[in-house]
Amino acid sequence: MSHNLAEKILQAHTDEEITRAGQIVTCRVSLVLANDITAPLAIKSFKGMGATRVFDKDKVALVCDHFTPNKDIDSAEQVKVVREFAREMNVTHYYEGGDCGVEHALLPELGLVGPRDIVVGADSHTCTYGGLGAFATGMGSTDIAGAMALGETWFKVPPTIRVEYEGVLEPFVGAKDLILHLIGRIGVSGALYRALEFGGPVIDNLSIEGRMTMANMAIEAGGKVGLFPADAKTLAYCAAHGRTGDKALKADPGAVYEQELSLSVTGMSPQVACPHLPDNVRPVDELTNLRVDQAVIGSCTNGRIEDLREAAAILKGRKAHKNVRLIVLPATPKIWRQAMDEGLFSIFMDAGAVVGPPTCGPCLGGHMGILAGGERCIATTNRNFRGRMGSLQSEVYLSSPAVAAASAIAGEIINPAKL
Repeated sequence: MSHNLAEKILQAHTDEEITRAGQIVTCRVSLVLANDITAPLAIKSFKGMGATRVFDKDKVALVCDHFTPNKDIDSAEQVKVVREFAREMNVTHYYEGGDCGVEHALLPELGLVGPRDIVVGADSHTCTYGGLGAFATGMGSTDIAGAMALGETWFKVPPTIRVEYEGVLEPFVGAKDLILHLIGRIGVSGALYRALEFGGPVIDNLSIEGRMTMANMAIEAGGKVGLFPADAKTLAYCAAHGRTGDKALKADPGAVYEQELSLSVTGMSPQVACPHLPDNVRPVDELTNLRVDQAVIGSCTNGRIEDLREAAAILKGRKAHKNVRLIVLPATPKIWRQAMDEGLFSIFMDAGAVVGPPTCGPCLGGHMGILAGGERCIATTNRNFRGRMGSLQSEVYLSSPAVAAASAIAGEIINPAKL
């Protein structure tokens, strides 16, 4: 039968014939991921089920990125558990300290994820790797423990929503705006346990970093995965990051979709998700007189070098507003060094920014930028739930790096074009 992207990837990892959405199949996994928050729970379950070795020491990745560098005793103890387990299991891909970055930027950079892979992670934004054509999804720590021990797990084959983007992107409109617009249209449960399959001429022209930004936020629409075809750009990216043997991937002609959406980007302005849900999306020009206390540029959504360049282009020769704390967190050590070598740090620091280490930091209310009551933040992160970045009485607005940088300068949420 003809398969869409989700079905095609799952079929390559199971001995069962996939014939329909909703079917339960057992699949071999390519990589199992956990971090410093979720791994300790998985490790406890792993040992509780009597497992003594991981299925493949080269196919487990443990990345300590959420509360690191350790912010307190509790986080230090969490990392200690993960570190000791990694040593006990001789896990090849254990990262903390100077080798560590935000997991969903780090693993593609290291060539550990790519087309046709099945990646399961104890983190909801594992879906990022769909930007490279991988069936990548978040799971609970107990399921991750089972996958670490067995090298396989079960899936219900998700129905697929096909989303086609057409038209011409306006200045200062990019991948973050495309995904925010979609989430605003279908809602936070609009793709619940569905695969979002992206295509169309706008997607063809989008960079791999942009595709990963969009795939990253598939979960904010409830999606099981966000999938992009693996084209020549994908294969070039993977080869540049040390992968060999990857092949192009696209849906079969005649593939079945539960729903097909066509979105025109022509005339679209930058989009902003307002508190307290990612689907409360409005064009930036509809937001007036909204002062900001903090601007954060970074995270697994928008902490890559392309994002930092976008922010730097806005900030160059300008100063952040005196009442705004501007925080820039490159997502990996490689990105950090590249930004420094390109002179972006000088631009950020001349603008009054704090440039921090590669860490998830304030995105999840971890550290390095927690909000007090009544404060408002514009951020390139992926979630703006009440209390997500600190006080329950604070507010988080989600945007692209360009909007976040422009808002830091203006002291209020603003369209970069107005600068």
